[in-house]
Amino acid sequence: MLDQFLEASPNLGVDTFFLLLVLVALEAVLSADNAIALASISKGLEEPKLQQQALNIGLIIAFVLRIALILMATWVIQFWQFELLGALYLLWLVFQHFASEADSDGEHHGPRFASLWKAIPVIALTDLAFSLDSVTTAIAISDQTWLVLTGATIGIITLRFMAGLFIRWLDEFVHLETAGYITVGFVGMRLLVKVINESLVPPQWLVVSSIALMFVWGFSKRTPDPLEIVESAEVAVNLPDAEVKVPEAQAQNSEI
Repeated sequence: MLDQFLEASPNLGVDTFFLLLVLVALEAVLSADNAIALASISKGLEEPKLQQQALNIGLIIAFVLRIALILMATWVIQFWQFELLGALYLLWLVFQHFASEADSDGEHHGPRFASLWKAIPVIALTDLAFSLDSVTTAIAISDQTWLVLTGATIGIITLRFMAGLFIRWLDEFVHLETAGYITVGFVGMRLLVKVINESLVPPQWLVVSSIALMFVWGFSKRTPDPLEIVESAEVAVNLPDAEVKVPEAQAQNSEI
């Protein structure tokens, strides 16, 4: 259907503009799970300033790797080993997440890093693994390299913005990190199935719909406000005192 629409569009620059919009939208949709994975990885650093630096430097390196991947895409797609490595890497991230120690709420968290320079390569490699799927899809839509490069540039900027938002949201929603890693597993399994038998790969709309449902669940429960927890604890502590005072008052009245 998309190909028919593109063929029917007027060849006066409108088709190019529409293609660019499609590529940017594609990057945004396929970057949601990527963004939460990168946000979770950067949260492995204790200081918020280091988290932002890791994202900035990591995504600059990731952008260079994306450009190289796009320029070599026609060569890369000939070797299924690249997609296999990407799939195994993403699935390893998911395994590492769920194998980590759970917190008091039963939720797992991403890897922890002792320094900034240990987090940066993980961020860059994670984005590269995700790019194997998005770049292949982008090239299937357009054979104009400059257009794919423009879409990737806008996409990496969008990814940085989204990852910054997810860093904050990971503290606000209980299930969001787990939902994000489950979607990372979806992408990893899709790449793995593509290597084994491409005819078994689920359609893109099904993958996107599954990711959307997981994010709905991820945003379904907010982290309790610490002030509310303290207030409820104080009420629970003071409640026995109130119950004790009532009988004492009743005993004084009976004596009178």
